[in-house]
Amino acid sequence: MVFQVTTPNAEIIYPDSDGKPMADNTKQFRWIVTIKENLELIFANQSDVFVAGELLWYPVEGSRTLCQAPDVMVVFGRPKGDRGSYKQWTEANINPQVVFKILSPGNRLGEMAKKFQFYDRYGVEEYYIYDPDDIDLTGWLRKEDKLEVINEMNGWVSPRLGVRFEVASGTLEIFRANGEKFLSFIEIDSLRAQERQRANQEQQRADEAVTQLEAEKKRNEALVAKLREMGIDAEQI
Repeated sequence: MVFQVTTPNAEIIYPDSDGKPMADNTKQFRWIVTIKENLELIFANQSDVFVAGELLWYPVEGSRTLCQAPDVMVVFGRPKGDRGSYKQWTEANINPQVVFKILSPGNRLGEMAKKFQFYDRYGVEEYYIYDPDDIDLTGWLRKEDKLEVINEMNGWVSPRLGVRFEVASGTLEIFRANGEKFLSFIEIDSLRAQERQRANQEQQRADEAVTQLEAEKKRNEALVAKLREMGIDAEQI
């Protein structure tokens, strides 16, 4: 979706920060990081999928105040890499297709309405808002050039991301297409530790088996040598 305005010749500076904190509390921050990093893992081998957290998105060249910083955004069709901000006109005019917002007590209704209008106007295909305090997930999907609410989010599968949302057991759970659940860094590190322990145990068992085989071989060689001393051919026994 292409948007452009006429600008004077003077260079326009597009700030890389809006001066607002990334998160208002630890719970909001944890969810932002968990969703962003798990999406990074999903698309790690796809060079043309860009995932970012709290990155300012400028959709229109020449307008430095028209911007939003989604908690998490995913852009299909753009290369990975570091950016100070996402200036759409320098990114083949490809807008972010998927956006996440994690609510905090500081969010206001008017602010959220402006965000929705922005994402609706500038081409976001999927917009998800999660309230970790009330365990409430709301989503919108673009239909006929506008975002329309998704009636049932429990069990919903994102068309773009392929992930499934489950709102149960007093929390939100997100699953990859292969059924693996989104995990925090602590959970991922715990699984890695378990995997290392399992690998070490398997290696130890393999080493013990080799040691037993070598010991058995030495006993057999000693027996053959003893029989040979006695004038007995072990192969004829």
